[in-house]
Amino acid sequence: HGGPHGIRDYWGFNWETQLLASRGYAVMQVNFRGSGGYGDDFLRAGYKQWGLRMQDDITDATKWAVQQGYADPKRLSIYGASYGGYAALEGVIREPDLYRCAIGYVGVYDLGLMYKYGDIPGSLYGKRFLEMVLGTDNADMRARSPAWNVDKIKAPLMLVAGGRDQRVPVAQADALRDALDKRKVSYEWLLKDKEGHGFYRTDNKVELYTKMLAFLDAHTGASTGH
Repeated sequence: HGGPHGIRDYWGFNWETQLLASRGYAVMQVNFRGSGGYGDDFLRAGYKQWGLRMQDDITDATKWAVQQGYADPKRLSIYGASYGGYAALEGVIREPDLYRCAIGYVGVYDLGLMYKYGDIPGSLYGKRFLEMVLGTDNADMRARSPAWNVDKIKAPLMLVAGGRDQRVPVAQADALRDALDKRKVSYEWLLKDKEGHGFYRTDNKVELYTKMLAFLDAHTGASTGH
């Protein structure tokens, strides 16, 4: 899920989860440390843990699903939006042999750029928030940024961005795209110039999820032959 701090996924109907489930995919949503609803200590446990313990929680949950027999270890994918897009890319960087593919939707890919672009650093409160949850060490942030670690990626990628996104400006997706191009790492790209932090036009949403389902089927679906 996005946020990520204080936000959580709930048990209940989720249309996006239902879409995937209707196509035969088991969907697991993880309330990793830093999520809301579990007390202040749990919330603060995620501070400065982007790409570290927060990511470990997602990895541990994925492996648990495999151990329980819910998921085929040869057909795992990881997908998310906003912070979730960051976590999806970090997933295939930190665990290059675990996931068959990843989808990043309006995601953060360079932590340092969060201090330069978007609506968060535009206020003193926003800057203080970033310092609290990310830290200020540039080398450390680069070590935890997908755009600076694309050499570790093995899985096929799909990247989705909105040209008018104010929360996570397209500069984030462009930074990752430039790094992938330099390394000659292939990916699928979907940019809608008039969309923001998520797609809202019906035609764009239909295109997005049609392409997403085709991408997942190509790499983890029955057609893969695994």
